[in-house]
Amino acid sequence: MQLDISDKSLPVYEALASQVRLSIIQHLTTRSMNIKELAEATNLSSAIMTMHIKKLEKANIIKAKMIPGKAGIQKLCILNVDRLEINFPLKQASFSDFHEMVLSVGHYTDFVVEPTCGLATIEKIIGEFDEPRYFLFPERVSAKILWFSKGYIEYKAPNFLLSSQNPKELEISMEISSEAPFTNEDWPSDISFYLNNVKLGTWTSPGDYGDNQGKYTPDWWPRDINQYGLLKNLRISLNGTFMDGERISDVTINDIHIRDKQWSFRIAVHDDAENVGGVTIFGSGFGNYDQDIKFRLFYTKEQQPDSSLEKD
Repeated sequence: MQLDISDKSLPVYEALASQVRLSIIQHLTTRSMNIKELAEATNLSSAIMTMHIKKLEKANIIKAKMIPGKAGIQKLCILNVDRLEINFPLKQASFSDFHEMVLSVGHYTDFVVEPTCGLATIEKIIGEFDEPRYFLFPERVSAKILWFSKGYIEYKAPNFLLSSQNPKELEISMEISSEAPFTNEDWPSDISFYLNNVKLGTWTSPGDYGDNQGKYTPDWWPRDINQYGLLKNLRISLNGTFMDGERISDVTINDIHIRDKQWSFRIAVHDDAENVGGVTIFGSGFGNYDQDIKFRLFYTKEQQPDSSLEKD
């Protein structure tokens, strides 16, 4: 389950802020239990236990299923998550000046993809699932989500850096995950990133998430396939390349032809990777973050000579 520091995640934090509810979670890691069994295991009344279970249900930490029992219908409590991850706001570079470019998910310029694959706008699926030819369909420019099991997708972006501006860091942020059949939170995928044909590094996505509907995912989108991803921040600096602050290579901003008037950015899953688990890219209107692929090039300005110091 993915969390952030917004009000949306408060029910989870509130649910975990209780020794009793933590004990309930511990019991449910061994097996699913009904209200009476949990009450006896924690020395509480069934009425008090019901209140705690409601808190955990509201947070989607557990789910309940009504099943027949000896004394009639009983509520079986089932642990609904096996991992929580908290995403803090991205730490911004200390440079105040930057050029920003946002590319829509469907504005790719080249691709080689293999099924499972597909793409969709915020209104409908484009073409058919698992048919790579629809990646050439004209409507693909409106796509706000796409996925493939292996191959690559490539984007081109204009570079507005001036000769008087010294590039310091390039940040690329996007919401991304693996691509599993249906969904699977334990589905690692080695996803590689390239800028101007220079490999920046590889990040291993943990899985493909479907435990909850994405915050911005349309209601018509099937609930049994990818709902949201992780917001990842790729940063190329003077010291190396980092994913969310963790070094993934020694490639620096001086190695990637940063002054080229046009950049190419490639996201790839290679068929010889250790974990070939595909990739899903979420744009605005899908997932938990209402954004597309965002580029920010931070720079400093060259100081101009002071005319007042000119010799007479």
